[in-house]
Parts: sequence; C-alpha cells; structure tokens
Amino acid sequence: MSVKRNSTIRVRLAQMDVVPGRPADNTETMLKAVAEARRDGVALLVFPEMSIPGYLIGDAWEREAFLRECEACGQAIREASDRIVVVFGNVGLDWDKHNEDGRVRKYNACFVAEDRRFMGPGNGPYAFVPKTLLPNYREFDDSRYFYDTRRLAEERGVPLGSLLKPVETRNLSLACVLCEDAWDADYAVSPLAVLADQSFDLAVNISCSPFTVNKNGKRNRVFSAQAERLRRPLIYVNTVGIQNNGKTVYTFDGSSCIYDGLGHQVRLQPAFEPGCLTLDVPLNGALFGDPIDLREDGVAEIDQALVYGTRRFMEQCGVNRVTVGASGGIDSAVVAALYRRILGPDQVLLVNMPSRFNSGATIALARQLAENLECLYAEVPIEDSVRLTVRQLGDLIVSDVAGRWPQRLCLSESMLENVQARDRSSRVLAAVSCAFGGVFTCNANKAEATVGYTTLYGDLGGYLANIADLWKGEVYALGRYMNDTSFGRPVIPGGCFTVTPSAELSSAQNVDEGKGDPLIYPYHDCLFRHWVEPWQRSTPEEILDWYVAGTLERNLGYAGQVAGHFSTARAFVADLERWWNLYQGLGVAKRIQAPPILAVKRRAFGFDHRESQMGAWYSRRYQELKLALLGAAS
Repeated sequence: MSVKRNSTIRVRLAQMDVVPGRPADNTETMLKAVAEARRDGVALLVFPEMSIPGYLIGDAWEREAFLRECEACGQAIREASDRIVVVFGNVGLDWDKHNEDGRVRKYNACFVAEDRRFMGPGNGPYAFVPKTLLPNYREFDDSRYFYDTRRLAEERGVPLGSLLKPVETRNLSLACVLCEDAWDADYAVSPLAVLADQSFDLAVNISCSPFTVNKNGKRNRVFSAQAERLRRPLIYVNTVGIQNNGKTVYTFDGSSCIYDGLGHQVRLQPAFEPGCLTLDVPLNGALFGDPIDLREDGVAEIDQALVYGTRRFMEQCGVNRVTVGASGGIDSAVVAALYRRILGPDQVLLVNMPSRFNSGATIALARQLAENLECLYAEVPIEDSVRLTVRQLGDLIVSDVAGRWPQRLCLSESMLENVQARDRSSRVLAAVSCAFGGVFTCNANKAEATVGYTTLYGDLGGYLANIADLWKGEVYALGRYMNDTSFGRPVIPGGCFTVTPSAELSSAQNVDEGKGDPLIYPYHDCLFRHWVEPWQRSTPEEILDWYVAGTLERNLGYAGQVAGHFSTARAFVADLERWWNLYQGLGVAKRIQAPPILAVKRRAFGFDHRESQMGAWYSRRYQELKLALLGAAS
C-alpha cells in the first residue's frame, strides 16, 4: 500500500565511487552508507546501477566465481536493509537458465531490499527488476552479456507490460528503471511510458553513465520531460570514478539529482565526487526543484574531466611519477601542465630531445615550461644515436643465408623522420622513465590520431593518451584556460601558442622559417570531426557534395574559407583523399596499437569508435561527383 499523497518521504541519493571488478570493496562502502542512512532517519536509500560489480568490466562477466561473489554481496545488502528501503544495482542471476551464448542467464538488474527481503515487480518471475533496453553503441555492449525484459516476455509468452510493474514496499510504490530505460527515443518501447499509466509514488532511475561533453544538458532535457510525463518525482542516481574497456577510459561525474513533477530538479554537487543528497520529497504532487540547467559544457568541464580521469587512472595503475617528452609545442605543454596539477614538482620530469632539426626557440620554450611548472628538466640530444643508426644500416648488406640476392639497405629522408621519433620515445623516454621510476606520456591530439600523424613505436607510445580526444584547437583553448584559471599565471609560455606546429624532423619542418605539420588544423579539425564524432558520420561523398554545392564551410562549422587553402578543385580532392586514405588505412593500424585514450567527447577512438582494417572505401556516388567535378575543372 502506498503512503498517503500528502506525506513526504526522506530520500537519500548515494552517489558512490564504484570500483569496477571489486564487489567486496563496493559492498563495504554501501554497508556503511546503509548504516548512516538508517541513523539519519532515511526511508529510501538509492545507489547507482551496477554499484556492486561495476559496469565496464569486459569478459569478467563470464567468470562464475565472480558472479557468485556479486550475488553474495547483494545478499549482504539485503541483510542490512532493516527498517529502510535500499535500491541498488547488481547482476541478477538465474542459475537454471542460460543466455544464448550458453552461459548462465544474467540480467543488468535493479534490486529493492526492505526488512531483509528482496522485492520484485508485480507478476515478475524474479525478486529484482531486469533492465529492459540494453544499449549496444559507443562503449556499451550489453547484449553480449545480459538478457533483457523484452526477450524475457517473449520467452514466457506474455505481454511486455505484464512484467513492467512497480515494486511495492511496505509503505512505498516504486517504478524502477535502469539508465537506458529512460533514453527511449530510438526504441520500439518506452518502459516509463508503460509505467506511467500505473499507480506508484516515485520513479527511480539508477545509472552508470559516463561523462561526455554536453551529455548532462541532454539528460536534463530528456529526464525532466520524463518526469513531467509521469507527473511524479523521478530520482536519478549515477556513479563517479573511472571505468574502461581496454582501449578507452571513461570518467563518471555523478550529477545525481531528483526531478519533481514539473521537471525541475535538485542536484547533488559537486560533480566527480562521491557524496549524498538527502531530501524530504513530497508525494502529493508539490513542486520542490529548480529549473533544469541547460548550459552547454565548455573548456572548464573538459579540464575537470581530464584532470580527474588522469589522476584516477594513475591511482588505478599505481603510477606516481611521469616523464613528458617536451617539444616546445602546445600538445606536450598542455600534457605537462595537466600532470603538474596532479603531481609534485619532483615527480614530473620534462625531457627535451633535440636533433639538428630542432630550433633553438622550441628548445628554449621547453626549458621555460619546466621552469614555470617548477618541475624536473633534462635535455638528451639524439643526433649521435640517429647517426649511429644511419651508419649501421649504411654498411648493412642483406641476403639469404647462401649469399643470394644481396642488397644494401638505406634510409630515405622520410624514414629518418621515423627513426628520430622512435629514438625519442622507444629509446630515450622509455629508458629515462624507467630510471626515473615512472611512465612516459603520449601527447597525441585527436587530429593526429585520426589520420595517424604519429610514428608507430615513436610519439604514439606512452601509457595513456589523455588529450587524444581533443582536437588541436581544443588543445590551444585548454592551454589558455589553464594559464588563466587553473594556474592563474602563464605557466605555458606564450611561444607555445604561436610557434608553428611542427614535428621538427626535417628541414622541411623548420619552425624558424614558418614550416611545420602538413595539417591545416582549423580546417582539418572540422573535417575530421565530421568523419568521427557525429551520430551520422560523413564520408568523402558528403564532403564533396557540400563542396560542389558551396555549403562545405557551413556544414562543417568552419569559420574560414576552404578556397583560401586549395586553389583548385583538384587540390581540394587530393587533400581530401590523402587524409581519408590514412584515416581508413594506416591510421587504423596505429590506433589499434595506441595507448588507452581518455574519453571526454561523444565518440573517442578505441572501443567507442570500433573499426576494422579494410582500407579506404569510396562510394560510387563519390566517384561520380569527383569525375564530374574534375572533368569540368580540367
């Protein structure tokens, strides 16, 4: 039976730091929170989705010993639910059934415990609420591991609505859903729409939702609309911490809140920190929240996520000393500044590794950066070691063991560029960081990662690529923000912002002469973003179509004029195909071997941006557009 509509209930949202793959540790945290909530007179305590096992744990879901421990931990929470309702996420198990992969039946489940009992939805076969909508995009791969309510209804031969029922506690009726169940726009069914026609007091959404730029604004729009449709309070509880699926590291900012029946909210602050929000929630339809926050995220939120995610990943890996290859450019300067905000001055070592192609200006900038950051600094020239490699190969004749097909090996100028990059990373930085007792970083940005403008086993090396989800222009913006706000002084020298971006690996990249990278970053950032990040990603077909129609700048969001970079249509097409071939070709191979990337955008490279080594593909229509354009141009 529900409480009277003119009453209130004391609710606590427990925004906890869920440690993936550590059910016993998470349960200990939860048991302490349950005891504190009971002492404080809390009637309803809500934890996040998968709060016991963690969410992004890969194929650990296939280990039955792990599943048994998760189940036992859930029973410990049930035993602690004396005189309090506890809602939490865990894996729900049906040991008598199997998933379609032949393994034990598993559900991503919401558990409701009260007075040492689990309670499931009315008419349901389980004492838990299974997730209905399983996401299988971006970082999510739920159908690989879990069964869902839709398939369960089909299996049992009953309507889905018969399984989507509120959970009845002694004094409270709860409509429980899990994360994706409220993001229902692209699904054939809406769990909350099914529940909306039924009688209940509160809706609860437990989530494990990673931070990405502007995601909270979209969630506020979606969830406030759901609360308005329900005309009842909607509780949203998310986790904090970091989780990963190998190639991509995700941060979780929490941002837990309660929406009232008008879609207004009361939010738990601050983000990225564990904490509790306790509120006496009226159940008579009274409004209690503030208008939702629809501001777009900016560089401040990106900065916060990068520092938080980097720090937590270091803690997870046991890293407490870092070596940064400091080139004098903006990328390595921003990376160095990020680490200096996390570590003490004697735990950050900047290493400049000049060759005969390095400008005195960039060497001075690297030294000035170390001085401003008050950290350790060293210069390790690579000219002698590069010359040794050239001499060794210059005298090297290869043949089969019988001496047939002899040939002398030689290194071209472009090969020597790669030799230098590998010498810096695989030889110097690897050895220095080992002697220093730490790790070395990968300083690649997202534009470089997109087209593989990094050297395999060279500057692509490192233990974490923490700015590789930022386009070049965003790296500049982050550097300015750190100078202005994070440090309050220009720790990143002004020259790092104005020097021509350059790898300084040949005379053709002489920054003193204004020469540098082949990328036109303001334009290529916009072009590559459209290949990678939108929900409906573009290909050369769309790009060429926009170019012909004269709408390219507007569709890409590019503030400049493409004609200023490419004097002819043929030059434009050559540039487009050059980078598309690399993005779809060698860039894929490099990304597969790259370090984990810290995600802050809605599609980061790694598990989020799944790709296969198939080579570059061009549609027939692209070929027709190209032929018509270049035929006319000739």
